[in-house]
Amino acid sequence: MTETEKMLAGKIYDPSEKSLAAQRTLAHKLSKQYNDTLEDEAEKREAILKELIPNQGKDTYLQGPIQFDYGIYTTFGERCYANFNLVVLDTCPVTIGNHVFFGPNCTLATPLHPYLPEERNMREKADGSLYDLEYGAPICIEDDCWIAANVTICGGVTIGKGCVIGAGSVVTRDIPAGSLAAGNPCRVIRPITEQDSIYLKKQLF
Repeated sequence: MTETEKMLAGKIYDPSEKSLAAQRTLAHKLSKQYNDTLEDEAEKREAILKELIPNQGKDTYLQGPIQFDYGIYTTFGERCYANFNLVVLDTCPVTIGNHVFFGPNCTLATPLHPYLPEERNMREKADGSLYDLEYGAPICIEDDCWIAANVTICGGVTIGKGCVIGAGSVVTRDIPAGSLAAGNPCRVIRPITEQDSIYLKKQLF
């Protein structure tokens, strides 16, 4: 297996490998270019995103600033929205469904590191360059989810269809569909039901 194949499969890999380093450098450059655009520069923004995140559905909008490790390993569905400061570390595949909303300061982090320091610390190659051993696990956010402000989603997590994840949560385990969940670590509070309809809240109208 190549280092890229190992990385995407969740195996131990060398992130300093040349093609991976080049992909990251490009993604970081494109993220910076996107962040330097203005909201009314729609065509310029769209062109950058097509290169950074080629796998995205129509009418998806990223407010920016954004930061992607690779971009090409992230998939967005249609009509997604991300507020300020979305960070996606997509060393393993990140799959985001349709109509997924992100509040500000959300992080999707697929990378994992060894717990033992002697396994985690930087190593030196014969040429003197440094590297470490990493692995990861994919993230999947299914359709119709709202990920509120300051949420971190860790590698290996699937968030089921129609969930709401409360602000400040750290999601370390799967969340079943149709759940309101929050906390650190994030836990299911209750199911979301028709009783949560805004049309039942007279004070809003």
